[in-house]
Amino acid sequence: MLAPPWIKIPPAGYGGIEWVVHYLTEELVERGHEVTLFASGESTTKARLVATFDEQMPDRIGETLYDLQQVAGCLRRAGEFDIIHDHSGYAAIAFAQFLDTPMVHTLHGPFTPDTCRFYQTFRNSAHYVSISDYQRSCCPDLQHAGTVYNPIDIDGWTFRGKDEKEDYLLAFGRLCADKGFHTAIEVAHRTGQKLVIAGAIQHQNRDYYETVIKPQIDGEQIKFVGEVSLTEKWNLFSKARAFLFPIQWPEPFGLVMIEAMAAGTPVIAFPEGSVPEVVADGISGFLVNDIDEMVEALGRLDEIDPAACRRYVQDKFSVGKCTDGYEKVYNEVAMG
Repeated sequence: MLAPPWIKIPPAGYGGIEWVVHYLTEELVERGHEVTLFASGESTTKARLVATFDEQMPDRIGETLYDLQQVAGCLRRAGEFDIIHDHSGYAAIAFAQFLDTPMVHTLHGPFTPDTCRFYQTFRNSAHYVSISDYQRSCCPDLQHAGTVYNPIDIDGWTFRGKDEKEDYLLAFGRLCADKGFHTAIEVAHRTGQKLVIAGAIQHQNRDYYETVIKPQIDGEQIKFVGEVSLTEKWNLFSKARAFLFPIQWPEPFGLVMIEAMAAGTPVIAFPEGSVPEVVADGISGFLVNDIDEMVEALGRLDEIDPAACRRYVQDKFSVGKCTDGYEKVYNEVAMG
């Protein structure tokens, strides 16, 4: 199991890929598989941990030298494994064709013209798993092994019903323009409702935060609480009246949506990318086309049953269901 080197597993705060790797790795071990996890040295796991770097380094996300070292540490031992499951960037894919060990690669990121050209160059080098059918449709010529939705351990998430909710809306995630935090603020201003913003500010998005978001934070109606602990995250999600997800780009999955729904909090989102696959309109939230519809949807929250949100996640995005999907892929790949 080859993870990116930047953030420990499981992550203490922000981390999408890292949570997926954590849930899958631990469940595979529980099912009796022998798993070696290549990840940050601060990671904790029931698998055998191999760390190229002693500490996590979120400030170096995307720096090629570190990614290459992590990948090389795994691939030089490829002969020890039946399957290599790659969750990292592009380096492992480029070298997969030289290995005798088959590689499964989860497509965690979006397809741009550049990344699509890259993957098409190596279309048969790995067995590709998409995290949504929408994502798969963006680059259909690859050697696809299937679609497996990202999972969540629902038992670990605090649940609160309608009577336990507090009077605020929530926007959570990596602070960048694509996630639409500025739109969430506009919705809060138009409705007069309180908005709590939480998440990581990565160096490449610092200017967006400083120039667009920070000037609108007043500590009363619009609050920014930064990158929170896991316990704080559970509380924020479960107590919120609604989770706003005015995504500005074709999101390939969006783990944060199922986290909100698992906590019993309806998601109000723009139907970009995979969002219609993740949110059940009218059951676990509302799909809206613009700010006006998002404002209107806030007046319909009584139509959504928090318990139904949680059941929906359990049925569609459980760790068990995800692991079943990957076991099927592993078996098919191993059988050739």
